[in-house]
Amino acid sequence: MRQRDRYSLLADIGGTNTRVALADGTQLMPESIRRFANAEYGGIDAVLTAFLSAEGGVDCAGACVAAAGPVRDGVASLTNLDWVIDHDAVARATGAEVVAVLNDLQAQGHALGQIAPAALRPLVHARGTPATGASQLVVGVGTGFNAAPVHEGPGGRLVAASECGHASLPVRTEADLRLLRFVEKAHGFPGVEDVLSGRGLERLFAWVSTEAGTPQSMSAASIMTALAAGDVLAESTGRVFVRLLGAVVGNLSLIHLPYGGVWLIGGVARAFTPYLERFGFAEAFRDKGRFESFMQDFPVWVIEDDYAALTGCAHYLEHLRRNSP
Repeated sequence: MRQRDRYSLLADIGGTNTRVALADGTQLMPESIRRFANAEYGGIDAVLTAFLSAEGGVDCAGACVAAAGPVRDGVASLTNLDWVIDHDAVARATGAEVVAVLNDLQAQGHALGQIAPAALRPLVHARGTPATGASQLVVGVGTGFNAAPVHEGPGGRLVAASECGHASLPVRTEADLRLLRFVEKAHGFPGVEDVLSGRGLERLFAWVSTEAGTPQSMSAASIMTALAAGDVLAESTGRVFVRLLGAVVGNLSLIHLPYGGVWLIGGVARAFTPYLERFGFAEAFRDKGRFESFMQDFPVWVIEDDYAALTGCAHYLEHLRRNSP
């Protein structure tokens, strides 16, 4: 039986799975981490109840939920899952006195500086050393796509939420325009997430195969397997994916000026890590005309820690405790 009113419950809710764990202060307890398939549960209440039951019952001091969707007034609406998560429901399910509901990219932003160096892979080097306290940018590529700027201020860290994955795809070439028109047939609007995500990779493969005169479909996992085996269509898909990812991340960097670094996270970003250099991510990232040299001020890294959002939740809760009246 765990000590009462000591531990915090942390949850990272993605479009497919939810990861739940306990923390002692800011220290994530790895042995407590459990993964739940969202399709098997009716909502986050059921997931948290199952977790606490598996832990033998825990009287939680705090709870922080990171959700893959917009959060407003303590209520999260998941973008790729029909769940609504609110502050009061989390409090009821956990019994916690201190409760927070964040966007998942906000949680990732609060984890920066707390991740083991072994889980950080450099991708694009900058020409200078990032200044202490410089702004950063977290970009998530997984079931969906999103990004969050990270700023340091006198009152502590501020991680601003966004839903930039639903902004329009960039267009540089005639082929990009054909892709845009292909994508908008599905949803009526060609959003970034409709290409740069797990299901987006599937749609991109469908477009590439159509362009090649052999229309076909394939799951994201199968595309990655085919890519590793040297399949021509899968490689063509991968090259377009990486070029567009570089272009979009470059655009976001011009908007937020992350001199402290850009951090790619998420299952799809990690899966593409072996191909990012080979397929020209850095070139696409810096392809900004007369601002190409300016883009050399932004380093890019890949975070290979699957539980970074949980770590961020723990640190955010600690910040709330320190600053509560």
